[in-house]
Amino acid sequence: MVVALIIACEVGFWVLLGIGILLRYVAKMPKASTVVLLCEPVLEVVLFVTTVIDLRNGAEPDWKHGLAAVYIGYSAALGHSTVKWVDARVAHRFFGGPPPVKPAKYGAARTLHEWKTAGRWVLAAVIAIALLQGGIWYVGDDGEIGSLRDWQRNMLFLMGINVAIALSYTLFPKRERSASSAR
Repeated sequence: MVVALIIACEVGFWVLLGIGILLRYVAKMPKASTVVLLCEPVLEVVLFVTTVIDLRNGAEPDWKHGLAAVYIGYSAALGHSTVKWVDARVAHRFFGGPPPVKPAKYGAARTLHEWKTAGRWVLAAVIAIALLQGGIWYVGDDGEIGSLRDWQRNMLFLMGINVAIALSYTLFPKRERSASSAR
């Protein structure tokens, strides 16, 4: 049931995003669009409550419960930037909006972009780790919590990868090729 709900939440996210975009650009109802897009976090609350109820009813914690925590973390930390990304591209492609702002390719501006991206992913991982820890405490030492601990390790690994990428741009900033070195 938890996996089906995760899939339903993901589909629901894109459906709400589509309705929000249609309301904003086709129906010219930006306030209604904002209201629809603000309903998206309700999906995560439903997923969270369902996961807690599933554990309370005696389900052994497994990968599904961990995936729910990761999905909630991702949605909370990166959902807004995903909506902004889609909105900018749809506005430009179909409704005459300005071209989306592309991240800088070189120098300090690119490094800053990479650190912001890493920050979002770290926040997603921290939220997931906290939810997973809550699940571990909720189940207690009597339950099988190994899969939840595995998800926590995976989130730490994800954090490390994102910080390493951002750090690489700090230590070895990408520079624009000069005309003489391009030959």
